[in-house]
Amino acid sequence: ITTPPPTSARARQTLAQRHLLGIDQLSPEEIRLILDRAGEIRQLVNEGNDLAHTLAGKTLVNLFFENSTRTRVSFELAAKRLGSSVVNFDVANSSFAKGESLLDTLQTIQAMGAHFVVMRHSRAGAPHFLARHVTQGSVINAGDGAHEHPTQALLDLFTMREALGRIEGLRIAIVGDCLHSRVTRSNIKALTKLGAKTVLVGPTPLVPDELEALGVEVRHDLREGIQGADVVYLLRIQLERQRKGLFPSLKEYRSRFGLDTQALAWAKPDALIMHPGPVNRGVELTDEILESPRCKITTQVATGVFIRMAVLTLLGSET
Repeated sequence: ITTPPPTSARARQTLAQRHLLGIDQLSPEEIRLILDRAGEIRQLVNEGNDLAHTLAGKTLVNLFFENSTRTRVSFELAAKRLGSSVVNFDVANSSFAKGESLLDTLQTIQAMGAHFVVMRHSRAGAPHFLARHVTQGSVINAGDGAHEHPTQALLDLFTMREALGRIEGLRIAIVGDCLHSRVTRSNIKALTKLGAKTVLVGPTPLVPDELEALGVEVRHDLREGIQGADVVYLLRIQLERQRKGLFPSLKEYRSRFGLDTQALAWAKPDALIMHPGPVNRGVELTDEILESPRCKITTQVATGVFIRMAVLTLLGSET
């Protein structure tokens, strides 16, 4: 069965922007548009409809300068389900590894006619640099340093809205290494735009009081932080930063900020548990929590494909 893309009045809208570089650029209405489009696409896919004609003849390039499983594969699946061809750029075996500049690499990719470039880079602002130098096609930020990860925030909001029926008025507790987290920054911006309240929770070196400038609460006690939370959102403790002494030990972190069934009781009885992955089992949360029906981590992963399909279709009319 071949069915056209969603044809509701909202679904025919497109984003005002040519690129998706961050949540900052999106209005609340545009965020809702992406979430609604993802829901419509999911329904069509679940009904067995074939959307492979939607982006037929177009090409997506995954340009990842940092390791990724979920985001890269999610974009690849999203593009292929919409009929786009996909090129996974192998940075380690490319001319970039021989000293070619980022700009020259980008110009080479553009000359080959890519319609979408999905970029992850360790430096904040790298996708913005790319967007300034491409004359055709769309650039999508798949994570730039500790700056932003917009499609992760969008799939997180979709997961919350589907499970709880709304975003406005929710209390979201984000627990862990908020200081270095691009996921945290994008989620704060998106949640704030849709009327949710965010509280950041963790040890002072990972959640400094200065983060209150982002318009959030900051708490250094897990019980205080997740009290009354609708969603407890755990972040991966970045083990590679442990040598910097941001907290004494994983054992101490786990005892103070790890989520188990006893600690979860401090949140609302129906609170969701979320995590962007990958999970450090037994550190951020226990196996028992991972197996709970309230844990939505696999739902987040599945949702990510539909969110990225939505983003590609909304940008696709401009490429």
